[in-house]
Amino acid sequence: MSFVSVAAPAPGRSRLRRPPVPLTALQKLLLPLGALLFDVLFWNQELGLNLTVYTLFVVGATLAGLPRHAAVWRSGYFRLMLGGTLLSAGSVVLLGSGAAKLACVTSLCMLLGYVNQPHLQVVVHALLTALGGAAQALPGLLPYLRLPQRSAGSWSRTRFYGRLLVLPLVVLGVFHVLFSLANPRYNALAATVLTRVGEWLLALLPAISLPHLLFFLLGLMLTAGALVVVPFHFFLDQESRFGEFVRRQRDGVASLAVRHPNFRLRAFRALDLRKEYLAALAIFGLVNALLLVVNLIDINWIWLGFTPSPGFDLTQFVHEGTYVLILSILVAMGIMLWVFRRNLNFYEPGLPALRWGATVWVLQNAVLVGSVALRNYYYITYTGLAYKRIGVYGFLLLTLFGLGTVLLKVWQRRSAFSLVRLNGLAAYGVLLLLALGNWEAWIVRYNMSPRFQQIDLGFLLEMPGRVLPELAARQSVLTGMRRIVISPPGTSPEVRATPAEAQAAIRARVAAWDQEYTESRSWQSWTHAAAAAHEQLRR
Repeated sequence: MSFVSVAAPAPGRSRLRRPPVPLTALQKLLLPLGALLFDVLFWNQELGLNLTVYTLFVVGATLAGLPRHAAVWRSGYFRLMLGGTLLSAGSVVLLGSGAAKLACVTSLCMLLGYVNQPHLQVVVHALLTALGGAAQALPGLLPYLRLPQRSAGSWSRTRFYGRLLVLPLVVLGVFHVLFSLANPRYNALAATVLTRVGEWLLALLPAISLPHLLFFLLGLMLTAGALVVVPFHFFLDQESRFGEFVRRQRDGVASLAVRHPNFRLRAFRALDLRKEYLAALAIFGLVNALLLVVNLIDINWIWLGFTPSPGFDLTQFVHEGTYVLILSILVAMGIMLWVFRRNLNFYEPGLPALRWGATVWVLQNAVLVGSVALRNYYYITYTGLAYKRIGVYGFLLLTLFGLGTVLLKVWQRRSAFSLVRLNGLAAYGVLLLLALGNWEAWIVRYNMSPRFQQIDLGFLLEMPGRVLPELAARQSVLTGMRRIVISPPGTSPEVRATPAEAQAAIRARVAAWDQEYTESRSWQSWTHAAAAAHEQLRR
């Protein structure tokens, strides 16, 4: 009885202990290699060539571990993410922009998500699946870090591997001594090699610290999360509940009337499709009329020769007006999704009127998108180009695409899941488009032009060093400007400067970046744009 009470907790502990994730021989080799590569590439380094090299390592290791006839090879989404990952990785080493780095990391995560679950259709679900699979893989690798328990079998294996390792080392040492005694040149070469190894070890010891050790463990965790695939089905199970098209659903009213002859349908008249149809028709009619008035005003005011009057607040005109109009477009899309969510898609008596009313509303919202684009264009024309202005155009592209998918829902009875899938792909396409652009250089070229009489030079001076050749080549434009702000963006009060002071600030920024790049540059953080800019400034 006492034996049972003592031995009983052991099975409980074994049941609570998570079994180790099975690893292939290739994974056992690549995990420490990837952690070491991560440490060499990223420790005390900025992102550049190192991100591209590590991305290619993960992609190559992932493709090498896939079976030849795996289902993932037949996935169009997987091939799309593979191409997007390679394209954005090339953009990182070419430009080194923040958009390229974001696109590279996002593409790699979604690629790993499709490796985990090849049948996923929503790109965001692929990203979340990759994170979920990594979260499940890491606890399964902890048993490999535990020291083996002593037992007769483990001790015999230890002795076997010890003899297997020690014997070749002993033989190697004996022949090394013999060759050193017989060949003085070999002895000199061996002494040089051992001296270099000792110097390397002495230099390595000061670099070993607690932060460095934690960073190495972080690299091991990231490499394990990328290379060890633990199936994560949650989001795939969620997607299996939805289809591409809306299906007709029974409301149960008829069957309830059959079961209860005295049942009256009067209580369910509020849910009648006819009343729902009339409410939707009234919404479409009233909002179309209101939107027509707004569009006519915008066409007459903004489209046909807009000229701001003296004292006109262009910032309020663009910022608040743009945000409110974008919000109205999103609300309109949400209302149309709600109207065409269920059986109203199959209400034949009123379906044509609803479809045409929704189509007119979509087209009017497209005109509203054009008005927002023109507001943004006028702001750029009068004040210059900035990141937010580029972002607004990217968002408007997605909005136009979203309006097009709403038309697909209206006329083809597409489901909301189909719209999420299509718009997710469009968002990824816009991200890749942003990753391929040298936006900072284009901003400098546009803002440093004779068309402007004022400039926010502090904003341009805060940009990455790769744009400094463009800034230095156009500093003569500052001579004809009336207002030059050299304080960083967001500071208050703003600091203004004369053209001579502004040119001196540009030269100081160029000299500081040249010194910084010369002292801290390394092959890990190398990018073609920064290297070309440094060479151009040295000429």
